[in-house]
Amino acid sequence: MRSVITFAMLLFIKLVSKVFYRHRVEWISKIPSDAWRKLRLVSVLNHTSLYEPLLVGAAPTPLLWKIARWGVLPIAAKTMRRKVGLFFRMIARNVVVITRKNDHTWQAVLDHIDDRAVVCILPEGRMMRRNGLDEQGQPMTIRGGIADILRVIENGYMLIVYSGGLHHIQAPGERLPRLFKTIRVRLELVDIASYLSSLEERADSDGFKRAVITDLENRRDSRCPTEVPLAELHRRGAA
Repeated sequence: MRSVITFAMLLFIKLVSKVFYRHRVEWISKIPSDAWRKLRLVSVLNHTSLYEPLLVGAAPTPLLWKIARWGVLPIAAKTMRRKVGLFFRMIARNVVVITRKNDHTWQAVLDHIDDRAVVCILPEGRMMRRNGLDEQGQPMTIRGGIADILRVIENGYMLIVYSGGLHHIQAPGERLPRLFKTIRVRLELVDIASYLSSLEERADSDGFKRAVITDLENRRDSRCPTEVPLAELHRRGAA
């Protein structure tokens, strides 16, 4: 029953997104025939807004069904304490509240990953403000938790969602969204086993995490369809 309710919620979000927003979606990789059957990880890059569930409007229905049945969604305790917390509890099969530290809450996320799990993660871990930095005025880096997830999953596909950003719809600190805007995303499917193999030359775990972080930051800064290139926006914020 939980899976059916979650699937219905995701379909509702997709309908709302389609009705009130335009979607410009670009695939930058081929779509293998077994893509949705073997999908294990969804990574959304360029985290800018609590309204990012609107990206569901660009998602194929088979992906939504997988998330409803086997989705694992880490959500920060700070977000879950807000009024939107109840909403976020309803958009994946297993929603795990985390502290953003490498503690027992993060281990709980890893413990939820079985052979069928589909992990959905925003690996930056916090939202970018309009100045290109996070709430503390720090650069928007990728955090190492996604490397832990990749190590546990080992195979299947990772869907990288390169978001164009949603500040034009709702930026942090704003209460209501703006309607009838365009949501821009690029999508890429990455074979996890091949991806891990390409980074394995770095032997120790810290080296592997650094390789994943560097790779995903480079992909984000060069491939997200933003009006101002992210690398330039980050430089302006740091100046």
